[in-house]
Amino acid sequence: MHKSLTAAFLTILIVLAGPGLAVQPDEILPDAAQESRARALSAEIRCLVCQNQSIDDSDASLARDLRLLVREQITAGKTDQGIRDFLVARYGDFVLLKPPVKASTFLLWFGPLIVFAIGLIGLVVFFRSRSRGATAPTTLLNADEQARVERLLDDMSRTPDNDAKDDKA
Repeated sequence: MHKSLTAAFLTILIVLAGPGLAVQPDEILPDAAQESRARALSAEIRCLVCQNQSIDDSDASLARDLRLLVREQITAGKTDQGIRDFLVARYGDFVLLKPPVKASTFLLWFGPLIVFAIGLIGLVVFFRSRSRGATAPTTLLNADEQARVERLLDDMSRTPDNDAKDDKA
């Protein structure tokens, strides 16, 4: 049991340490304040290969290139917003993990809500139409139709197959 707990603990440590291993030692800036800025900025920038990870978490070579580019911009004295603007100018709003709300990103922000609302409206319409159909009064047969149904049922009960079954019984 001790070995399995140790293995589980080590597995958890490796999984949790994975994102921290993305930044290579040769990328780290000597100035702690600049490195802190670089890590914060890298956490806001999307890896264009992985698409759902920040460049800080990604091991992709393009993410490494972007991390190095961010660090170059920091050492060159650019502001955080200046670096973001540079990356957006080069790669578009998609490079930001939280792109700004504007006309070009409207569907990105509100698309899921619109799809959910359409689905909800569709469900309401579907269930209302089903409930109306279930409570609609049934049409009663007039006397001629009722007599015809009775004749058909009577004829069906006297078919040769039924007569043969009756004879055997």
